[in-house]
Amino acid sequence: MTFFNPLYSLAGFVVGALVGLTGVGGGSLMTPILVLLFNFHPAAAVGTDLLYACVTKGVGSMVHGWKQAVDWHIVGWMAVGSMPAAVASLLLLSSVGPPSAAIVDPIKVTLGIMLLLTGLALLGKEQILAWSRNHGQNRSAALTRNLTIGLGVIIGAAVTVTSVGAGAIGATVLLILYPRTALVRIVGSDVAHAVPLTFVAGIGHWWLGTVNFPLLGSLLLGSVPGIIVGSLLASHVRESILRPILACILMIVAVNLIA
Repeated sequence: MTFFNPLYSLAGFVVGALVGLTGVGGGSLMTPILVLLFNFHPAAAVGTDLLYACVTKGVGSMVHGWKQAVDWHIVGWMAVGSMPAAVASLLLLSSVGPPSAAIVDPIKVTLGIMLLLTGLALLGKEQILAWSRNHGQNRSAALTRNLTIGLGVIIGAAVTVTSVGAGAIGATVLLILYPRTALVRIVGSDVAHAVPLTFVAGIGHWWLGTVNFPLLGSLLLGSVPGIIVGSLLASHVRESILRPILACILMIVAVNLIA
């Protein structure tokens, strides 16, 4: 396998373009493609995708930071929960031993469940946003902080095991927890938090031996121009059309992984 496998680079381009168009995290798209289309071991797909996401979201985080669209308090409180959860999940994966057939089905089912939740979050985005504006306004700062840490724990474990969860699911819950915060700052904070999380989880998977670096190189070769193209086209494509289509695709893939 070379670093420039055109099929993998094409997959990276398509996923990068969709991320640029919709804002949905690459994990919910790339990992199922690697598992179902290219027949990679689920553990290798997750580990490789985590470092792929770290690089791509690192670029996005810099853009959001430059636009002052990141609430670093939210990022910090989520990290308080997600970093220990990621480390604990890595230790759990390590205790299982080298990737084997015995852990393929649990990882695939967990991945399928996360994809199903992501699809539902995408379909209900507008309704959730409207509900959040009318509820939770009087929640105490301490309770909001504790719930944010709890969200970090869940996202940290989910992302480490499946590479899915830091995008649509995390942003959706943050909308509920922070109804007064502008949507652009919610998205920016979610992207910024994903960078250290995917870095820690990705390095952990490297330690576990579940990162395919030739594959990573091919994916990044395609994803960088893909993200640029998708971002440029985003203002010309109606998200209200793309989002339900993408949600339905994710839920169909989820059913195939769970079944």
